Amino acid sequence: MKGLQDIEQFFARPQIAKWLAIATIAGVLAGTALAALLASLEWATDWHEAHWWIIALLPLSELLSELIYHHFGQSVKADNNFLLEEIHNSKQTIPLRMAPLVLLGTVMTHFLGGSAGREGTTLQMGASLADQLTKVLHLKGSARRILLMPGISGGFASVFGTPLAGAVFGLEVLAIGKIRYDGLFPCIIAAIVGDYVTLKWGIHHTNYRLANVPSLSLENFSAGSADLLSSVFAGTVFGLVALLFAEVTHKIGHVFKSKIAYPLLRSRVGGAIVAIAVWAVGTTKYIGPGIPTIVEAFQTQLPPWDFAAKLAFTALTLGVGFKGGEVTPLFYIGATLSNVLFLILPLSSALLAGMGFVAVFGAANTPLASTIMAIELFGLPAGAFVGTACVVSYLFSGHTGIYRAQRIGLSKYSKVFAQESIGLATFPSLRQPLEFDLFSDINFLRFSRNGEWQIHETFDSAPALL
Repeated sequence: MKGLQDIEQFFARPQIAKWLAIATIAGVLAGTALAALLASLEWATDWHEAHWWIIALLPLSELLSELIYHHFGQSVKADNNFLLEEIHNSKQTIPLRMAPLVLLGTVMTHFLGGSAGREGTTLQMGASLADQLTKVLHLKGSARRILLMPGISGGFASVFGTPLAGAVFGLEVLAIGKIRYDGLFPCIIAAIVGDYVTLKWGIHHTNYRLANVPSLSLENFSAGSADLLSSVFAGTVFGLVALLFAEVTHKIGHVFKSKIAYPLLRSRVGGAIVAIAVWAVGTTKYIGPGIPTIVEAFQTQLPPWDFAAKLAFTALTLGVGFKGGEVTPLFYIGATLSNVLFLILPLSSALLAGMGFVAVFGAANTPLASTIMAIELFGLPAGAFVGTACVVSYLFSGHTGIYRAQRIGLSKYSKVFAQESIGLATFPSLRQPLEFDLFSDINFLRFSRNGEWQIHETFDSAPALL
């Protein structure tokens, strides 16, 4: 037995050294790319805030973006879904041009007033830059797949200043219900290095203050239990809103593609609708990442319709094809949705804002990363309440999400089964509702690869648990 242990350690040391070097490079690349992106977006946001008229050119922005991708980046147009597909089914090295193309597209979206985030861009830049090491180091198979994961982790950690959450996100985002730990070490190294490099470039992250966090001590157990129940209710609402965001965004994209087949015309029509909507509401509050409004949500009460307006603007912007991320807008939606829940729940507005900030991120199906992010941003005392809201939101968001290439590793519900590796784009969710009597004796529902629901009325006829 002693000899076997020595052999295991013999293999562990060179593997750790190898991935330490690779993940460090990936983190440096992700952090540097993120610094360039954030500096560009800060300039773009300041400029369009001072020059409202630029929003009238939004249709031309998407037209230009479509032309650029048509001629230079057709193979990388699928954004984050392209990354996930490459991890699941490795086919080719991600073209280096993905990084500058998505950077340019995102800056144009923000410059001209589109409602989008920045983290999606960071993930794509981090992964595409890291993947250039594939040829240099002659990585193949699982090694190449693992290489993409720290690229994603480094990008996520860099944009939010949350290295632990970034590391877990790179592992958790691949498949619902399953985490593969073979990429854990490189992911955490890349996340830590990426965040450090971003800070060294002089980029600083937004600080969110969370005051009046309830106590779960034995002396305050009764009140703390009531607060936990309130967290469950809040998580339910956040999960349903996350589901709504994902479904509306995908539906808008589907409608535009089916009704307007020509991409260049589709981009102009979509851009015109977004621009007219911005002019109609008379404010730039609902475009761009919206970080000032997120910070404000932690400090004071905001209009109860802010979350709905941001959801509509972001779903429209991303649905018609503008480049950018979904996560920061989700933070905005969740933080401002707290203004509605504050009217009915006995929790502080700041705590509810913190819960919504990460729980609506349930649309990404990454409850562990969301909970860890909350602890890194808000502190350990908020962990129990925010973690509860994140898990409940994850459950209520269903088998849908913002990343259509995400796979189902394990069903969220014991009585709803889906074959392993089914993608979210295949799973029916709200698109193909199942009709049955809620009071009938139905023990199991199963969704299979042929795209059909199957009802199993007895335990014996039910499929085995994945």
